[in-house]
Amino acid sequence: MELTVFGATGGIGQEIVRQALGAGHRVTAVVRDPARLSVTGEGLEVFRAELGDPAAVRPAVAGRDAVLSGLGARSRKDAGVATRLTRTVLDAMRAEDASRLLVVSAAPVGPEPREDGLVDRTVRGIVSAVLKDVYVDLRAMEDEVARSGLDWTVVRPPRLQDKPLTGRYRTVVGGFPPKGRFAGRADVAHAMLAMIEDAGTVKQGVGVAY
Repeated sequence: MELTVFGATGGIGQEIVRQALGAGHRVTAVVRDPARLSVTGEGLEVFRAELGDPAAVRPAVAGRDAVLSGLGARSRKDAGVATRLTRTVLDAMRAEDASRLLVVSAAPVGPEPREDGLVDRTVRGIVSAVLKDVYVDLRAMEDEVARSGLDWTVVRPPRLQDKPLTGRYRTVVGGFPPKGRFAGRADVAHAMLAMIEDAGTVKQGVGVAY
C-alpha cells in the first residue's frame, strides 16, 4: 500500500513509519523538520511541510491508500493543535478525494468501560481533570473527523509507554478494553496499521490497551 503519515516525528508516528516500511509499504512521512525523523528505509519519502495550508499538503495525500495521523499536543500548553492541524489534513484529503483516515485520540475522550471499578474510574477522572484542555481539543478534533465524510477511524489509547512491539493488546470497537491502563506506542502503531483494511473500524472509535 501507499501510505501517508502525519505527525511522523512523534512517538506513534515514527513507529507507524518504521513498521509500515518493514511490512513493505511505501510511506510518505509529512514532517516540519526532517532532522527529527530517525527512521530511514527503502520506500520512504520525506515530505517537508507546514500544516497551515491544505494546498501545501495535497500532493502528500493524493492517490494514497490511507492517511494515518499521530498529530496532537505534546504538552498542555499545545492544546488546540490537534484540531487545527487535523483540519488541514481533512481539507487536503477532501480536495484530493482521498478517503481512508486513521487518527490518534485518547481513551478519556471515548466511552468509559462499564466493567471498570472505582479505582479505574477515579484515575480516569483525575487524568481528565489535569489534562482537560488537551481532551477538549481531542474531542473537537474527533467531532471534525466524524463530520468529514471520510472513511475515518479514531484510535483511543490510554497512558502511552515506550515499549518494544508485542502485538499483544486488546481492541474494542465503539468502546474501550476493561481495566486497560497502558499501551505501548509501538503497539498502538501496529493496531492502526492493522485497522487500515478492517471495514469494521470505519467511522468508529476504537479503544486500544493491554
